[in-house]
Amino acid sequence: MADVIREKLKLLPDKPGVYIMLDEYQNVIYVGKARILKNRVRQYFHNSPKPEKVMKMVENIRDFNYIITGSEIDALALENNLIKKYKPKYNILLKDDKTYPYIKVDMREGFPNFYITRKTAKDGCKYFGPFMGGINCRDILDTVQLTYNVRLCHTKTTGKKRECLNYHLGRCLAPCAGKVDEGTYKEQVKKALAFLDGDYKDAEDTLKAKMLSAAENENFELAIDYKNKLEMLSKLEAKRITSLSRYVDADIIAYATNGLYSAVNVLVTRKGIMQGGSNFALDEAHMSDGEVLTSFITQFYRNHDVPAEIIAEEFCEKELLQSYFKEQFGKSVEITLAKQGDKSKLLKMAKQNAEEYLDKSVDKIKHKDDMTVNACKKLQEQLSLERYPRRMECYDISNISGVDKVGSMVVFIDGEADRSSYRRFRIKTVEGANDFASLQEVLTRRLDKLESEDKDRFPKPDLIIIDGGKGQLSAVKEIFDNKNITGIELVSLAKREEEVFTLYSEESIKIPHRDYSLKMLQRIRDEAHRFAITYFRNIHSKRNLQSVLTEIEGIGKVRRIALLEKFGTLDKIMNASVEEISSIDGISLAQAQKIKEYLKENI
Repeated sequence: MADVIREKLKLLPDKPGVYIMLDEYQNVIYVGKARILKNRVRQYFHNSPKPEKVMKMVENIRDFNYIITGSEIDALALENNLIKKYKPKYNILLKDDKTYPYIKVDMREGFPNFYITRKTAKDGCKYFGPFMGGINCRDILDTVQLTYNVRLCHTKTTGKKRECLNYHLGRCLAPCAGKVDEGTYKEQVKKALAFLDGDYKDAEDTLKAKMLSAAENENFELAIDYKNKLEMLSKLEAKRITSLSRYVDADIIAYATNGLYSAVNVLVTRKGIMQGGSNFALDEAHMSDGEVLTSFITQFYRNHDVPAEIIAEEFCEKELLQSYFKEQFGKSVEITLAKQGDKSKLLKMAKQNAEEYLDKSVDKIKHKDDMTVNACKKLQEQLSLERYPRRMECYDISNISGVDKVGSMVVFIDGEADRSSYRRFRIKTVEGANDFASLQEVLTRRLDKLESEDKDRFPKPDLIIIDGGKGQLSAVKEIFDNKNITGIELVSLAKREEEVFTLYSEESIKIPHRDYSLKMLQRIRDEAHRFAITYFRNIHSKRNLQSVLTEIEGIGKVRRIALLEKFGTLDKIMNASVEEISSIDGISLAQAQKIKEYLKENI
């Protein structure tokens, strides 16, 4: 045990808080909460027997810090924020996490519109979902419009505008064109909301009537469309769990572990209907089952709508979580530790899903370690790096003949892409196609962040990788020397022979092509190239689009900007219909037709 740790253990307070474990490079490797800091932190350094993965973490601890909080709930919230910030190696990390779509209805408007979103907020709007497990959110939205003729667009309803194609197809009441009064429109909205709440009978009757009418008028294509929507409603109804109340909005969360790896299954029910489920393979952790589940839940609901009820296993920290949701989200969430009845059956179903996923995914997880963490360790040995390359940043430059020059920075942590940390750069000071000078500008701007107020958002990397050979490496080394940068390793990867250049040798290092460490370097290099190219194409396309639009008579600056904001690229305008183009404020059908004709003749 290091002397600094021995002394700090004596000073630990008898209060709740968060403790932060550090390795020899002062990297945060674990963040934990404690009801009593003194008792919890000392447990790690006792000589009592510990699981292998706990010992593995303790062997890497060289120092620790702690933050006292007012309560265990505050500690849980702070722990969650610090995990998000530092992404510690030994914490539960939900890398596979994703948000699911909702249907949002903006009730603040006189003529509410319906649209898809992946974010929910307390903004006076109504949200329905999430939609998962084979339920297509766009099909639901299309059924809503087809049945109730509500609007899906964001067009302003102030001022009279030309009705769009949906009005002529009988799919929208066209409030933006003044074709319906507010009262009549809101009656349709009321029915649509009831449908989204799970009342499908009215929609079924309406769709059947429209299907029969379309068939009688020999509009068979439309009749088939109505028939398909009716079949979708039947599938939705089949997902209703008959033994559950139609008012049950609950997430069912079950945990499974084999002692080395863990998995969680989340099943979602809304209005008594099973919406589907998701599995998560968890990174290694050394907490108790209850702590793992609590940590998962707090992280999961950073990106998902908090339900009225969570059904979980009995080792879940019920009181702590209920207080946490109340304090952090201002919402009373019932944590049900189901032991019998229908909810217990749902929990058993989630448990079986978690166990099956764990059983099938173990080999995949082990393989993932070889491609990520183990590849980082091997790379440290192969390149004789002074430190383990936990945070790696890779840079690339993209341009055509010196036009629209851009740079990219991508970040990998423990061998995996951390897309939230990616950054893009517009080259500002370099004339012409000079990749060396462009790299120098990008790295200068990046390294300046290390001493700025943004240093927490741009933490110091362990390794910087340059796409290129010795020339690119030398150009960046000049910046390192000018700024007296220390503690950051620097290498370049040349594409032709896939050889690695370092600052320690004139000769390149050739890593075997089948080696996972080289494959990891190739992944980060290719990702930097993809990210730079995507940014370049976006900028280049917009500049070309603006240039083309200036040549069309009657399309001034305001309309050009509106087109750019709506479509973004030339291809999207060319593929858009006349009606879609004319839906933009200030562009008539005649002008939209002129735009289409010009692009067709000249592009």
